[in-house]
Amino acid sequence: MNQFSELTLAPALHLNLARNLFTKPTPVQAQSIPPALTGADIVATAQTGTGKTLAFLIPMIEKLLPNAKATGVRALILTPTRELAIQISEAFALLSVGTGLRAAVVVGGLSESTQRNALKRGAQVVIATPGRLQDFLGRRLVDLRNVEMLVLDEADRMLDMGFLAAIEAILETLPPSRQSLFFSATMERQVERLIAGHSRNPVRISCSGTTKAPDQIDLHLYEVDNDTKLSLLVHLLNEEAGSFLVFARTKHGADRLAKRLTTLGIRCVAMHGDRSQNQRNQALAGFRDGRYRVLVATDVAARGIHVDSVAHVINYDLPQAPDDYIHRVGRTGRAGQRGTASTFSMRSERGDVRRIESECKVRMIRRDLAPQVISAKHQIEKASPATVSEFRPTDSFKRRNSSGPKRRSRAA
Repeated sequence: MNQFSELTLAPALHLNLARNLFTKPTPVQAQSIPPALTGADIVATAQTGTGKTLAFLIPMIEKLLPNAKATGVRALILTPTRELAIQISEAFALLSVGTGLRAAVVVGGLSESTQRNALKRGAQVVIATPGRLQDFLGRRLVDLRNVEMLVLDEADRMLDMGFLAAIEAILETLPPSRQSLFFSATMERQVERLIAGHSRNPVRISCSGTTKAPDQIDLHLYEVDNDTKLSLLVHLLNEEAGSFLVFARTKHGADRLAKRLTTLGIRCVAMHGDRSQNQRNQALAGFRDGRYRVLVATDVAARGIHVDSVAHVINYDLPQAPDDYIHRVGRTGRAGQRGTASTFSMRSERGDVRRIESECKVRMIRRDLAPQVISAKHQIEKASPATVSEFRPTDSFKRRNSSGPKRRSRAA
């Protein structure tokens, strides 16, 4: 399949695909959609940012359309985070215009009454995080006995987050005759056991590069002292155009770095698990539309967050596990665009760097520190915490940081 137009789909679905400029499928879409349309179970591994959302939404909508007026939950999508659930619901809304199909988002951190009302109005699709959905099931607020299609998106991430027991409990309430689609960036033993227990002769799909960074991402490594990281980041922001997604290891570290960057005149916002859902939505929206040039985040933003045209990912702190490296750097270089991912590491972390390169099958290009990094460090250090706002970026930095192309967000 080279074009979505080759698929035998309902006219409304074809129209919505064309209206949203979805014309050419990604590899995971081309390989998984045709067998999914036949009703087969699917197990697909593909790195983040490859278009898995459309890979399951298209066959789901096509499956539900013949009885679009029927009420009650007929399809279930489980996903690890609120942000990803919201993103999927936005994509579903784009593809279901004019069909009569409705979705309810069931997640923590958002209004429960809104979620309950969506279910009462007869939503046919539930997009949920496992913990909140298990809570709804326990209180008999949702009925999953008529589910025809199940999707587990980012299955490995959900298990990493400790959702296995909740997922097992949820799946036990579903009819055994359902169609099951599993999408995951990695296929570890625990994920395989889950799939074996809840699928029937699935079609296996593996897109190349699921455990390594895409070829269109330039991978750089800077060995720095901990107190030089900030000046190196400022130097990169000074020298390069575009948006930066910066990963910190802890919530406190993300907040602290975002505050330092803000005092240096950089449009920056932090995003992590301690922020309210409204704060997280506003941070992501501001980063998407260009109000913030830098988003500093913990790994809550590493998976499933779709932001077009992230120019540069920075691993300010090394990830906790090698797999997290792939999911972090996968936030750039999306949809065929080139991107850069830079990792800051200390001399004592050389062993961790080698493990990342070995397990992720990548090679980071070692980069020397430019003399400007040291001068930026000295300039920053001259300012005490009370007067750090007096730091004056270079004219070049001001030009790059004050303007830039607006990015249009499109669900995919």
